[in-house]
Amino acid sequence: MAITRCLKGKTLYMFGDSTMRQWFEYLTDFVPNLKQLDIYSSKQVGPFIAVDSTNNILVSFRGHGPPIRSTSVFASGPLYVANELDRLKGGPNTVVLISVWAHFSTFPIEAYIRRLRHIRKAVMQLLNREPATLVVIRSANLQKVTTVNCVSNSDWFSVQIDAVLRAMFRGISVQLLDAWEMTLAHHLPHNIHPPRPIIKNMIDLILSQICVK
Repeated sequence: MAITRCLKGKTLYMFGDSTMRQWFEYLTDFVPNLKQLDIYSSKQVGPFIAVDSTNNILVSFRGHGPPIRSTSVFASGPLYVANELDRLKGGPNTVVLISVWAHFSTFPIEAYIRRLRHIRKAVMQLLNREPATLVVIRSANLQKVTTVNCVSNSDWFSVQIDAVLRAMFRGISVQLLDAWEMTLAHHLPHNIHPPRPIIKNMIDLILSQICVK
């Protein structure tokens, strides 16, 4: 299958929130012979690992460090993305996917700026070590408007976060996946967890970057 040939020999590291976990779940459902290993992780924040040993494909997901609004976790569980990036060797067969936004919309914007500054520094150090590493940053996306989130967690907060994200990674050799525009342009209803057809479009766009050769 074309996707297996594309990902052969590749390692995909996914860091972030549940909108990134959707990508992991899509790939494990869609890529033939990519099997998730049961390592007794939290169902929401991971870590998760899936492998295709025949084609030397490894895909992993790890939730970002606090703040986390979705579930209770061990303090030693979710690690900071910047620290995880510092452990990566990188290289032409390494793909790093990052999504950090949703859990910060109910906190002062200064907290988000500080977090992104650390991630930005770690990304730059990774690219200095191995410039051929593909790094993809996922933007925020639109969500369903409800009585609750229109007051404390609406798209008004998300669009401010999105502006900070774009400014922080401008001028760096990373790819921005514009989830905001992709959800805005699609006919399906807005949801903080975009429906599967939109996830497919996002993965197809990432694969177009991985499979350029």
